[in-house]
Amino acid sequence: MSSYKESVGQIIDAIGGEENINAVTHCVTRLRFALKDEGKVDKEKLDEIDLVKGSFSTNGQFQVVIGQGTVNKVYNELVAQTGVGEASKDDVKKASESNMNPLQRAIKTLADIFIPILPAIVTAGLLLGINNILTGSGIFFEDQSLIEVYPAWADIANIINLIANTAFTFLPALIGWSAVKRFGGSPLLGIVLGLILVHPDLLNAWAYGEAKAAGEVETWNILGLTVEKIGYQGQVLPVLFASYLLAKIEVFLTKRVPEGIQLLVVAPVALLITGFASFIAIGPIMFAAGNLITDGVVSIFENFAALGGLLYGGLYGALVITGMHHTFLAVDLQLIGSIGGTFLWPMLALSNIAQGSAALTMGLLTKNEKQKGLSYTSAVSAYLGVTEPAMFGVNLRYRYPFIAAMISSGIGGLFISMQGVRASTIGVGGLPGFLVIDRGFWAFIIGMVIAFVLPIILTFVFSNFKKEK
Repeated sequence: MSSYKESVGQIIDAIGGEENINAVTHCVTRLRFALKDEGKVDKEKLDEIDLVKGSFSTNGQFQVVIGQGTVNKVYNELVAQTGVGEASKDDVKKASESNMNPLQRAIKTLADIFIPILPAIVTAGLLLGINNILTGSGIFFEDQSLIEVYPAWADIANIINLIANTAFTFLPALIGWSAVKRFGGSPLLGIVLGLILVHPDLLNAWAYGEAKAAGEVETWNILGLTVEKIGYQGQVLPVLFASYLLAKIEVFLTKRVPEGIQLLVVAPVALLITGFASFIAIGPIMFAAGNLITDGVVSIFENFAALGGLLYGGLYGALVITGMHHTFLAVDLQLIGSIGGTFLWPMLALSNIAQGSAALTMGLLTKNEKQKGLSYTSAVSAYLGVTEPAMFGVNLRYRYPFIAAMISSGIGGLFISMQGVRASTIGVGGLPGFLVIDRGFWAFIIGMVIAFVLPIILTFVFSNFKKEK
């Protein structure tokens, strides 16, 4: 008999019974439910179960934190008790979509596209961070970089930079792979589409402005239509829309072309139509739209840096609750591709640090051993870039730690925005975030101190105020 039988029975009862479960799977630490009605969940009863370290709802899924090494055993017992068949993460995602409104579905689509490529982006970011430390002036020596003082390190830094830049040079291929897969097409065709958009024979997108001003942009003449021969390096929107078109054409043809000649017809026709459409219409239109978004965001922070930093830094935690933070990942990548860096991502890092410090403080304040353990482990997780356990398992439960974290990250965001802090890429959104800062390095370090210390002070103050009331 499973040693978790009683606790699993209590979990099933607390989430509304087995009849309330559409599908369930698990990740490294959590059970992930697609429930028919989340209103039937008794959170107080659920939180009292010894096995449960926290719970929260996000993206149409109700997630119960169990812990690494235990969750798989609990999941097996849950499947045995409920009779619900084992499900994959994709099964649960599909089942959970019925709980979402159109905006949530759109945000989830972006998340499904960008989250799978995050490991490559973050890895590239960390390597670029190492390169920044080696090549950035004023970090170790006044007005000089490390490789200027020690030239023997120059080629090492150059190779590191080449390895790190590959993910961003071929970003459309990564997005194409993930997007076409999400839209129901062949991921391999998505990779090919992305590579088409950054082919070496095309004018590099980063050189387009200069070439346009000089009148040196090469063109194609397609039946009398003049089409600029440019690539879309670092661009997000062109490959997203092109991937959607490619996937839909592929699915359409696959259903109608006899199986014996699909290899000769489906992929060539789908790529040809999408390729022509990309260079003639999708690319130019989305390139212009991406530049408008970039110019708009840059303009806000150039003219209202303090306000922009205060609002984005302070409200980022609220965006995580709604899932809308995934939308800004695309904006970050667009900024990196257009202006060579992002001033939004550093505020994300400060928000994560602030949530971690608020959770850490709750671990010091609470006398509940179970809650203390959850607070400490979730704080470490937040400091390393994953805030959901800290936010949903600790800070939102007591409310005032979450408010303390938002105030602190808002003040930190205000400070680093006024100082013009910028990251060269996306890195680990927490304490290691300093590695990718290429402008305002020491200002960001001060921002990190604010985000680390101020939530601790405010959470202590708010807790005393709550006791007095």
